[in-house]
Amino acid sequence: MKAQNATLLFDPDATSSAAVARHLDFVDYEAEVPVHTHRKGQLIIALYGAVICRAENEIWIVPPHCAVWVPGGVPHSARATWNAHLNYLFIEPGAAALPEKCCTLAISPLIRELVDRLTHEKGEGPVDDHVARLTRVTLDELAAMPQQKLSLPVSAHPKIRAMADTLVSHPEDRSTIKEWAKRLALSERSLTRLMTRETGLTFGRWRQQLHLIIALRELASGVSVQNVAITLGYESVNAFITMFRKTMGSTPAHYFAEQKINTR
Repeated sequence: MKAQNATLLFDPDATSSAAVARHLDFVDYEAEVPVHTHRKGQLIIALYGAVICRAENEIWIVPPHCAVWVPGGVPHSARATWNAHLNYLFIEPGAAALPEKCCTLAISPLIRELVDRLTHEKGEGPVDDHVARLTRVTLDELAAMPQQKLSLPVSAHPKIRAMADTLVSHPEDRSTIKEWAKRLALSERSLTRLMTRETGLTFGRWRQQLHLIIALRELASGVSVQNVAITLGYESVNAFITMFRKTMGSTPAHYFAEQKINTR
């Protein structure tokens, strides 16, 4: 039986409710969710596995215990790991004090449970007082959640986009910025300036952030630390763990243990 496109599951804009939630297990749906948009903003919560979103010339990672917020009207696409279990919360514009730009948010256990509870409501027709109160508490709590730095600026500039698309598909590529400049028919100095102007990051910092995003996705889907290090082209597992610890504050094992996720 052919997997379904998740965007065809239902229309979040068909209801005027302040918020409506849905649960998706991606074993039942196509991993690739094509570019689409809707009036309501969308909160994507990963219960297990991970998903990468593209919106506003950035790539956003949704590891377990975090969520990506996509404001209403923003075109976006996503790709989930095969084992991703997600909860979506679609929020009517103006119903909550949420950022006007896409971002990754930390998600408290309370919000996770509240959204999960709301997935059992149809969100169609009149909302009873109990569901309305649950929704209000959820939105109030959500507005207080801190942002996480789990995005990668990509840029619409054709040369930066070409390089980004290649490195997303082949993260093991260890070409230097000098080698990339030659590929893109630019001087090293010009590419350095273009990279900083378009992404706000140096090439080295940008590639490290890309590796972090891919690592979080792969580790969340159950790939071993050793295989992730190989996928990203690291000379040793220790070199990869050092990078991860410097950026995330703990080793992969400790990070996922804190998130109550077991890596295999």
